[in-house]
Amino acid sequence: MKVSLLPYFVLILMGAAWGLGIALTKITVATGYGPFVLIFWQFVLGTIILGFISIMRRKLPFFGRKTIFLFTVLALLGAIFPNSANYVATYYLPAGFIAILIATVPMFSFPIAMLMGLEKIDFRRIAGIIVGFCGVLVLTGPDAGISEKVRLIFIPLALVAPLFYALEGNYVDKYGTSGQDPIQTFTGVSILGTLMILPIVFATGQWINPLEPWPLQNFTHVISSFCHAVAYCAYVWLVSRSGAVFAAQVAYFVTAWGVFWSIFILDEATSRYLWYSISLMFVGMFLVSPKKKRLK
Repeated sequence: MKVSLLPYFVLILMGAAWGLGIALTKITVATGYGPFVLIFWQFVLGTIILGFISIMRRKLPFFGRKTIFLFTVLALLGAIFPNSANYVATYYLPAGFIAILIATVPMFSFPIAMLMGLEKIDFRRIAGIIVGFCGVLVLTGPDAGISEKVRLIFIPLALVAPLFYALEGNYVDKYGTSGQDPIQTFTGVSILGTLMILPIVFATGQWINPLEPWPLQNFTHVISSFCHAVAYCAYVWLVSRSGAVFAAQVAYFVTAWGVFWSIFILDEATSRYLWYSISLMFVGMFLVSPKKKRLK
């Protein structure tokens, strides 16, 4: 039976984009910017970029009762809740460590999918998740090259993001996107998310004036927001095509690329154990193959 390689190719590109975002976010949060204003500008940039694309396509998001509920749920599960925790954790933890913890998304996604009736016990998929998890363990070992000490209290906080990403993926897998394509969906999420988070920004005193001179950290946030917008649209498309559990395997690529970008951009330490870990992650990803009935 012919198997499409497109889902795997999309996984790699999504991992590269989100992984780059992790390294750039480490630079951004070093300024001490509050998490809510960073989420606000991420939504604004998503609205501008994808709104322009939507206008050019003549295919704007539809705001009805069902789609407003959908956009609200995705804004909360895919951005506001996970990013609020992730921005704080990234300030205290190395970017490479954040990238490693992102690989726990499939560990959350598979049991959630079973609870929601989306998946049945599949020992090959379970084996793939275990292999990928072993890759994470190798990367977090004492000789793996990540020598910077971390504050243990922020590790559970960093795990909040993978949990909500897993919930989001399974929600889209079960309930769909109410007839909206990925670009329409993320445009709608960005517009509604902007309106949702703005009052919180002012209430917490986290406003950033975009008209003031821009430091490097502002530019890194723009680039990371663009990467997030592109990767998120691809993620919604992949969930609808191949299922939430397969799409969650992007976490392994985010980990691999995130560690790479952290080394290349932030000069964080590494070792040969990094490459052992990446090899295990790739094996795990191929074991957790797409749902054949959804592949075209």
